[in-house]
Amino acid sequence: MITIREEIPSDVSAREALLDRCLGERRTAKSSERLREGRLPAKGLSLIAERDGAVVATIRLWNVDAGGVEALLLGPLAVSPELQGEGVGKAMMREAIWRAACRGHDAILLVGDAPYYERFGFTAGLTRELAMPGPVERERFLGIELRDAALAGAAGTLVASGRLAPAEPGELFSRAA
Repeated sequence: MITIREEIPSDVSAREALLDRCLGERRTAKSSERLREGRLPAKGLSLIAERDGAVVATIRLWNVDAGGVEALLLGPLAVSPELQGEGVGKAMMREAIWRAACRGHDAILLVGDAPYYERFGFTAGLTRELAMPGPVERERFLGIELRDAALAGAAGTLVASGRLAPAEPGELFSRAA
């Protein structure tokens, strides 16, 4: 059985190992990483899936300013290779979107595989006037509105707007809760 829950401090090393395994060492070179550096994930939106006590998937959302419009940036989503294709990623996406909506967020942006994320309602049309703080393939820059017209008027380059991460890694969760 797989359980999706909020990440806790003891998950950090397993999450990082999973991200390295799934996304490789170059994962920190991506444009999305510029918006995560030195920041904490959005409150309550750092999720883990576990099976038999082991971390098997992760998803996190981050606060960003989209040209004067507050939004979330989703990513990364990673699922253990041995569980890919079994619906774990789909469950993580649905849970993340649901939790974001329940917390009053209006829009989510991401950079990813359009055919995969379109099934959840993401579209490149919502990001036409937006840009990432680095190179990105336009067709992979997607958005979803959790409230009608939430991204109306959003234009310009995304800027990180989330809480700053503490200087000491051990403080990460004391301020994140």
